[in-house]
Amino acid sequence: MLKYSETHRHAIVLGGGLLGLEAANGLLQRGMSVTVIHNHAVLMNRQLDSVAGQLLQDQLRAKGMAFELAVRLQAILGNSEQHIEAIQLDDGRVLACDLLVCAIGIQPNIQLAKQAGLYCERGIVVNDTLQTYDPSIYAVGECIQHRGQTFGLVAPLYEQAKICANHLAAHGMAGYVTPPMATQLKVTGIQLFSVGDFMGDADSETLQFSDSFLGVYKKIVIKNHKIQGAVLYGDTHDGRWYQDLIEQEHDISELREQLLFGQPAMKAASLSH
Repeated sequence: MLKYSETHRHAIVLGGGLLGLEAANGLLQRGMSVTVIHNHAVLMNRQLDSVAGQLLQDQLRAKGMAFELAVRLQAILGNSEQHIEAIQLDDGRVLACDLLVCAIGIQPNIQLAKQAGLYCERGIVVNDTLQTYDPSIYAVGECIQHRGQTFGLVAPLYEQAKICANHLAAHGMAGYVTPPMATQLKVTGIQLFSVGDFMGDADSETLQFSDSFLGVYKKIVIKNHKIQGAVLYGDTHDGRWYQDLIEQEHDISELREQLLFGQPAMKAASLSH
């Protein structure tokens, strides 16, 4: 891709998720004209809410990146030498394209499991011990579905393997619990962090702070006096602290007033008392 970018101009990246944006930024730095196509109206919609997604889009656009959101790829158009020269969107528009990068996530491969008669939905359905509906068969990794969730990152897979091995070796009754996964974008000059359930529901509360001049946005979702999730943009210093509070299921009742302003504010408040 790096070699190709030296002699070609127009790059299209299909997928506005974490890896797609990192690839798009890399090609942009190599001097290519880059357009990101995403089927959702919000970039990184699984990791960011609409406010943080718009801040990210604005900052990347300022770097020179272009976007086509809430559209889908309809066709790939080639020349007489069968080399890509354009793509067509589902609204009929045609965009020049010399290089197409697909970063559209993964899909569990469940064909073998289905042939074996295992119960599958989006993935091979397993319980908390990583056991399938056939008690003699266990499954871990990208192919499984646990409590409605599928997986594409390596960290939860290691934990699944540990739990599964624990049961196969008859060493106890440990159960798998999906940890709150944190997200950070590896693009110079952009600070974003998200963890847990940052969308909330009818029973949750939301704390928000926004400073448009500084480009800082913070959102914390609380339920039953515990943090359920958080989104940070522009200032991510307290991301790990919020993640620890989520993992520890810490009661934040006494921290609430200073929670949005992070650990330094907590320490200052304690000293003032």
